[in-house]
This record gives sequence, structure tokens and C-alpha cells, in this order.
Amino acid sequence: QLQHPSAEVREYACASISKLLQQKHVIPAFLQRDVVRCLGPLLMDHSLAVRETAAGALRNLSACGGFEVCDDMVTNDIMTPLVALLKECSAGLDANQLSPKKCREANKNYIEDIANEAINLLWNICECNNTAVYIFNKEGCLEAVLHYMKRFSTNVDLAISVANCLQAVTEDNPDLLSSFNASAQQVLETVMMCPESTMKHILLRTLIAGTIWNIKDTIPPGSLGSMVNAILKIFSESLAIDAGETIIHMNEAEKSRLKLAAEAEENMSDVVDNCVLSEDDNMEEIPKGKLRRENDVSDLLPSDKWELKEVTALLTAQQTALEIIVNMCCSEDPSDDEWEELSSSDESDLFMENSYSEGSGLLMTPLCLSDEVHSAFLNNLIPKKILEKTAFPNSVALDICMHNPSWKPLIKKLNAVQCRALTCLHSILLVSDVDCLGGPSALQSLAQHLSQLVFSKTEFPTDTEFLEAITSALRALLQTMASKNISQCMTPEQLLALCEAGIHSSNASVRVNVVSILGISGSVLAKGQDTAETLKMIGKFLLEVAMKESSLVVAGEALDALFDVFADGEEAEKAAIQIKLLPTLKEFQPVFRMRMRKEGKGQYSTDQLCVLDNVKMNLRRFIAYLETLGKTP
Repeated sequence: QLQHPSAEVREYACASISKLLQQKHVIPAFLQRDVVRCLGPLLMDHSLAVRETAAGALRNLSACGGFEVCDDMVTNDIMTPLVALLKECSAGLDANQLSPKKCREANKNYIEDIANEAINLLWNICECNNTAVYIFNKEGCLEAVLHYMKRFSTNVDLAISVANCLQAVTEDNPDLLSSFNASAQQVLETVMMCPESTMKHILLRTLIAGTIWNIKDTIPPGSLGSMVNAILKIFSESLAIDAGETIIHMNEAEKSRLKLAAEAEENMSDVVDNCVLSEDDNMEEIPKGKLRRENDVSDLLPSDKWELKEVTALLTAQQTALEIIVNMCCSEDPSDDEWEELSSSDESDLFMENSYSEGSGLLMTPLCLSDEVHSAFLNNLIPKKILEKTAFPNSVALDICMHNPSWKPLIKKLNAVQCRALTCLHSILLVSDVDCLGGPSALQSLAQHLSQLVFSKTEFPTDTEFLEAITSALRALLQTMASKNISQCMTPEQLLALCEAGIHSSNASVRVNVVSILGISGSVLAKGQDTAETLKMIGKFLLEVAMKESSLVVAGEALDALFDVFADGEEAEKAAIQIKLLPTLKEFQPVFRMRMRKEGKGQYSTDQLCVLDNVKMNLRRFIAYLETLGKTP
């Protein structure tokens, strides 16, 4: 049907494939039938409707198929017709040569709708494939893409698609920077300063702010401070909005709109019932086949749910703002895996094991934020607003989403914003000093807040993404407090409960975090009085982790924590003797060495192996240290 002489049949075939491709299990069958090479040429079909549905089908394939499918699409040369389509549509925006004969609807702008599908396809592919980004650079696609952005005042959906694409292609792409001349930057600045206050426009400004941050190396040094302030002002605007209250308000607005629509439809029905048509007034019958095709195609179009779209845009803007702030706080941009929804995957585990480990020396290097940037953070109340987003979502809003199928996906977005806020808080703790964070009392209040997030509910949280985020934030906070001798608010019982639950997580980074948290708190307790019993419990816990943990990285972190807890202090000496720390470590030392020889190569990165070698050396030194102090029972 894709090769059929009739444009309507080709369009119907594209629409049918587009629908099917939303089901992941059918994608391999379509790939075996070379669907990319079949649909690719239709991007330049003489029918605009076919172009749109073909681009939509390929967009679904790229979105639902993931990295491997996007790689396959590039291998099958999808970029050639896609680039040609993007450039032709860009030229068509100005030429305005839309033939009425090719439009079924007078109010439908095919050029912009095709461009929207094509831009989304380009975004998906460039996010997954470096070759696609290289082609984007080489073919000068930036000019065409920015041309679409100029329609932001009349087509915000197209502008959002362009902004998503720009944020993707500008990330870690120095070859593209030279293309951002004064004219290109002016386009971005105009959009970023647009005054519209809808949630979609807030999302648009947030995405553009992210793009400008990506190309910050093109900004003159003298303008960098004002640029950062403008970016953070946009983020502040987004984060200041209460998503829970917005959901409640928009849900009421939807109910009112639907009620009015139902009443209007009922009134119209009464009018129609009162109309009598004569036999001569019979209308032309619509062919059944065509009616069915039109319904099938319209099913693919988004339903009229503007309230839901507004809330979705807000939550996306808030999540995006928080992710960019994390990047602003870190000199090393987080890997894409950090933002994968399935953060408990193997790749994510490996990344997080290698991202923040105080004992392992793999702490992300803090970006030396200038005074201007620090000032911009504080002037825009960024830390305060981030802290507000770390709270659990509004219970009334959650109830609305739970009982409304079309709104239910918002729950995942609400939780994602909370987790990103916790990750953002973690990053800020790493790069800010105590005074910037509000002083010792503010840190103690923050510790109480984070403790409540963990312990306020009847059941201990089990969501992996939340646990990873909350334990990372707690770890950074407790380390900051310990380094400044600020008393910690979590009780030993709470700490052990957190660690008992976290150590069973499938995510290795969660296990690394809880072990480190116990080491930090234990080292503080070791300096106090009458803490030997608590130190015994901590020591037994850490020894068990070191000896039984499946991941060498986590086991190494547990050993590092033991070194910190039992390095000094009378209470630590008492506890070490009672738990037989020295003989246990002496017995475990050859086991750890053997595990490193057997499991090290091939399973862990070079950096991780380097850290483990340090742990092995420190274990030998720590045993010698204990022996010199005569701690043999």
C-alpha cells in the first residue's frame, strides 16, 4: 500500500504503520521488512498528507525503538530524505506555496505540521546517534531549524519541538558552536524573552535557556554573568509554580469545559431534531471506506486536552530546569544514563558507582562557580525553590491523577520532579559552602527534612530512583555537616534502619550511598562519649557488607567506611575489640585479594579498579595500624 498510486491509500498505510509502531513488540518484524527504506522516500512524496504521516510513523519508530533502532535508521540513510524535507519545509514557510488542492482542511498548515513531525524525528535520532549529529552539523541544518523557531509566536508546539532538538544537538557538540553567529543567538534571545505566561511558553523558555547554557562558550566573557542570571530567572519562574495546585486548578477547568461542551451538544441535538429535511435536501453520502480511513488517521492526532497538556508542559519544564542546574553545578556533564527512567539498569548502576564516591576519590569535580553565578543562584532563590520541589507531591493532586486515566501518567512526572530536585540538591551541596546554604541551622533543618522524607510514611520507600536521589542528597549533606563539626540530627536507629533497607536495593549506587552514610555518621559518633554500643552495631553491619556484598565497589566502600569509623577514639577502640575487628579483617584480607584477581578484570572500569587497589592497600595499612595499637582481643 505504501507504493499505491493513490495518495490516500499511501497515507492510510503510513498511518496504520504509525499506530502499530507504538507497540514495541511489533518493531522487529517491521525492521525485518525494511520499514525505514520503505517509509524514507515518502518523506518527499508529492502529497503533503503522505509526508506528514510518513514522518509521524518514523517518529514513532525512533521514539519507541530506542538506541539500536535509531542506529539502524541512520545506517539505512534516513538522514538524507529527512534533511531534504527539513530544508524544503523551511523554504516553504516563506514561499507560502501551499496548494489548496492538497489540503483537506482550510485551517491546516501542512508545512508546519510536517516540520513538527520531522523535527521530532530529528531530535530522537540525534539524541541516540553521533553520526546523525555529525550530519546535522555538516548539512547546515541549524539554519533551517532556527527558521522554524521564528514561528514561536503563532505555533508554540513547533517551537517546543525545535527547542528540544536544539538542546539535544548542542550538548557536547563544539563543532556546532561556530554556527551560532549573532543572528542565531538573536533568535534564541528573542524566544527566551517572550512574555507569554502559558505553561507551554514556560517550557519553551526553559528549553531555550538550556540551549544557551550549552553554547555558553560563544558568549562574550563580559556578558556571561547577565546570561547566567537570565537563565536562572527563567528556571526560578518555572520552579516557583506549585504543580500540585496547578493540577487541581486545571482539572476543575477541564470539568467545566467538558460540562459546557456537553450542554452545547445537547442543545445542538435538540435543534437538529426539530429540523425536517425534504427528500430533495438529502445530503451526499460519504463513502464508508473513506470515513473509516479518516477515523483511523484522526485517532493518531492528540485529543483536545489543553488542560492536561499545560500541566504536562509545566512538569517537563521543571524537570528540565532541575537537570540543567545539575549540569551547571558539575564540571563533568552527567551521562545520559543518569536521566534514564529505568535508573536501576546495569548501565545506570555502573555510572552511578563511578560518579560520586567520597571514599573512592571519584567525586565529581565541582565547578568553580564565579561570584556572579553564586549571586545569581541566591538572587533567584534557586536553593529555596529546589528544596520545595523535594517534598512529596500534593496528595489531592495525586488522588485526581489516580482516578483519571488520562491524567494518571502525571504521577510519574511528579515523582520525577521530586527525584531531580533531590539530585539537584545533592549537586548544590557539593559546590556551595555552609554560609551560602544558610549556615549550620539551615543544614540541620535540611537534615530533618530529608529524614522526614525517608521515615514519614508507614512503609519504607522502595522506589529505586527515589532511594538513589535521597541517599545521594543525605550523603552529601552529612559529609558537609561532618566536615564543619555540625551536629547531625538523624538518630543511630534511623541511620541503621535506612542502611538496612538500602543495602537490599538492586541499585549499586544506593548501596554505596548507605554504606558511606553509615561511615560518615560512625566517624562522628567515634569522637563522642558512650557510643561504643552503637559503633558495635555499625561495625558489624559494615563487616557483613564487606564480606557478603556481590559488588566489589560496594564492598570496597564498606571497607573504607570501616577505616573511617574505627580510625581513632576510645569508644571506637572498645567497639573494635568487642566485634573482633582485627582478626576478622586479617581473615578477610586474602579473600578480598582473590576476589579482585578473579572478578576485577572485565567487570569494572579502570577507575574503579584503581580505587579498589587503593582500598586493598589501605586494608593492609589499617590492619598494621590496629596491630601496632595492640587491639588484638
